[in-house]
Formats: sequence, C-alpha cells, structure tokens
Amino acid sequence: MTKKKIMVLVVAYNAERTITNLLDRIPKEIWEKAEEIVVSDDSSQDKTTEVALNYKKKNKKKNLTVIRQEKNRGYGGNQKWGYAHAIEKGYDIVVMLHGDVQYSPEDMPRLLRPLEEGERTAMVFGSRMAGHPLRGGMPFYKYLGNIFLTTVENIVLRQRLSEFHSGYRLYSVNALKKIPFTLCSNDFHFDSEIIVQLIISKQRIVELPIDTHYGDEKCYVNVISYGLNVLNTMSKYLLSKWNLKKFRQFDKGNFNLSDR
Repeated sequence: MTKKKIMVLVVAYNAERTITNLLDRIPKEIWEKAEEIVVSDDSSQDKTTEVALNYKKKNKKKNLTVIRQEKNRGYGGNQKWGYAHAIEKGYDIVVMLHGDVQYSPEDMPRLLRPLEEGERTAMVFGSRMAGHPLRGGMPFYKYLGNIFLTTVENIVLRQRLSEFHSGYRLYSVNALKKIPFTLCSNDFHFDSEIIVQLIISKQRIVELPIDTHYGDEKCYVNVISYGLNVLNTMSKYLLSKWNLKKFRQFDKGNFNLSDR
C-alpha cells in the first residue's frame, strides 16, 4: 500500500490560550507521519501566531508551519486557503482541526484509517451525534438545533448522516480537486456547502463517532444566523437541482467529474 502524504490544517482564531495544548495533544505518530502541520491564524487579535511560533522553536518541529493571514478570511475562507495549499503541495489527505481544541487530536489516527486504507473514501466525518453529545457538554439548545437541521438536510439531500455540523473533517485531496469548494461561503456554513458538493459529485462520506467536548472556549458562531444560512443552503441546492435558478457552488458545470 502506497504511503499517503498527510497534511494537518489547524484553523485558528484568537486561540493563544489553547493552541499549545492542541499541538501538545497531537499524537506522536501523526507528528512523525504528517508531511506538514499548518497553523493558519486567521488574522487573530491576540498572540496566536507568536505562541505557535514559540512552540515550533521550543519543540524543534520542522514540519510545523505557522501562517498568519494578512486579513481575516472567515472560517470558510481559512479552510479554502488550507485546502488550496494541500492541492498545491501535492498532498493526498488533509485533516482539519480547530485551534480551540473542541475536537480531540487523539482521534486522528482512527479517523485517518478509511482514507489511508481505501481509495474510494472522499471524506471522513467525526460525528458527535453518533456518540453521547450531551454527556460531553453540548448545550441542549444546540443538541436540538443539530437534530432539526440534520433531519432537514437528510430529507433534502436523501442521506442518512447522523449530523452535518461537526467540524472534525478529513478529506481526500483528490476529492477536493473534483469540487468547486472555492465557490462556497467564507462563513461557517462553508461546512454544509462542501458536504452538498461531495453529495452532488457522488463521492463517499464515512462517519465515525467522536467524543464531544465543550469547555470555556469562546464560540464565534451566531447560532440563529448559522441555522438560517444552512436552511438557505438547502433551498439553493433544491432550486439548482430543479433547474429553477443557478448557484455557482452547486452548478455541475463547475465540477471536475471526468475522472470520477
């Protein structure tokens, strides 16, 4: 089996208090096998970049790259930059981690397995709802909102996913090359739009359960705005599917499906 080239993308914003803990908790085997671990600081207002650079120097991590974006790209925009970087560097797999340590780096080896061992898997999705989200501190209103939005999305997209809203995601870079992810939102509902694109392109999504962790980290998501944006995304998908209105991110003419 050919060894896959792995990149870990840490999307970070105002994460000076958590970034050291996150990097410390990345398993040794991941540090050894990853071609590059990138901390992409989305123009934070704190010392995220400085803390990450100090970690690199202190721990002599040659494969740790720390980037500070010149201007705030947004949660989705930061991912776009990272995935474009993975494509440019010729990597095979890209793992997204949040700089606030809401998702456990220790789960990475297990979540990587379907992408390392199989050629058909496009995405591995760490699902909190497949585990015990309330035990992990997920607020009850977010739990109910997740169930509601996921039910709507499953009906519209004809899927059976346990959730669409976890930020623990691992992608095949070849899968990313086939979809116009750069046309997705720069906001938080980027995560919903890119799943829609994978479904449109009929690529394989694997779900694995993960533990839920809610600490005292600051949340930058407006839940009402996020929910409305997700529902709007479903509306756009249906209008595009029924040829009533075109949306560039869901227009098959913008997909690269020739070698699927």
